[in-house]
Amino acid sequence: MASDLFYIKRPSTLSENAPLLIMCHGYGSDENDLFSFASELPEELFIISLRAPHPMQPFGNAWYAINFDAEQGKWSDDEQAKDSRDSIANFIDYACEKYPVDSNNVTLLGFSQGTILSYAVALTFPEKVSNIVALSGYINPNIIPDNVASMDYSNLHFYCSHGTVDQVIPVDWARKAPKFLEALKINHTYSEFPVGHGVAPQNFYEFKEWLADKI
Repeated sequence: MASDLFYIKRPSTLSENAPLLIMCHGYGSDENDLFSFASELPEELFIISLRAPHPMQPFGNAWYAINFDAEQGKWSDDEQAKDSRDSIANFIDYACEKYPVDSNNVTLLGFSQGTILSYAVALTFPEKVSNIVALSGYINPNIIPDNVASMDYSNLHFYCSHGTVDQVIPVDWARKAPKFLEALKINHTYSEFPVGHGVAPQNFYEFKEWLADKI
């Protein structure tokens, strides 16, 4: 099995059955962005940071196109998003086969567009992940299954957070997630911080503690 996604990694201090953390960056960024968190996260984590598949000009990458036009305004390419969702799901299988990690302890950590994809992966392939850290994103109903109400999500745990003055993704979009997850009886935590489209220090420490408890 091979991966079609480029990535960088930080091995675990454990030689086998390490908890796996996969990072998915936001629109216009790259694999180095979230990887800056790696040195501050638990040493037993095997950390992989992915690069989204679509290069942007003059730099950065995207998981899917966000288009701007007069008719539809700002809209997402949902078919491209589904392709990236499936690529991340396939990458989980690849990483679990290639590295000495525990396939029953996989965490996705996303920011912005990476969070939208992390939600989609977890809600489409719940058997592949356990924990999701969803920073500054929202659930796009167009890229998750129609039959979510009949799926088994009992193993999932979500940490969701958003900035109250986010100028890129309105906080109202993020506030729909707790209600959505609650309706599916999915274990979740939701926090807001007085910041824009970013991760405040107190936000980082809160999800770091949440993650340490889950792994």
